[in-house]
Amino acid sequence: MNRTTTATQDLALSITRVFEAPCSLVFRVWSTPEHLARWWGPKDFSVPSVKTDFREGGAWRTCIRSPEGQDYWANGVYREISEPHRIVFTFTWEEENAMETVVTVTLEEMGEKTRLTFHQTPFPTPESRDSHMEGWEECMDRLGAYVTAQKEEMG
Repeated sequence: MNRTTTATQDLALSITRVFEAPCSLVFRVWSTPEHLARWWGPKDFSVPSVKTDFREGGAWRTCIRSPEGQDYWANGVYREISEPHRIVFTFTWEEENAMETVVTVTLEEMGEKTRLTFHQTPFPTPESRDSHMEGWEECMDRLGAYVTAQKEEMG
């Protein structure tokens, strides 16, 4: 799996990965609660709750649970959906003084592979951006393993 991560001065985060799966499959696992529950969140986290109204203007809400049992809730609204190439949504942690960010996921066909570009902005501090970078990197690792397993199941 190819990977690139960039933390820029304007407090944006960009992650690029190439997955061994077609664009349609990668899009499906981003857009379906049953699939999201299998890979959303950092390494060793579980996903006890995923609710999505996957349409432009629709809301989403998830809970990720740490190995120690701490729950972290986040929510947002889907701003743009262009199947199977682009999803734009807001992302806000459900905690005091949480800042809304915008996540853009772009999928590009590369034969039997898919290049995923993940972009999230803005962050209030470099530390906030960097902690999100670590979490999303682990999430992308889980996504890669999951789409590979899904592709193998499909034959």
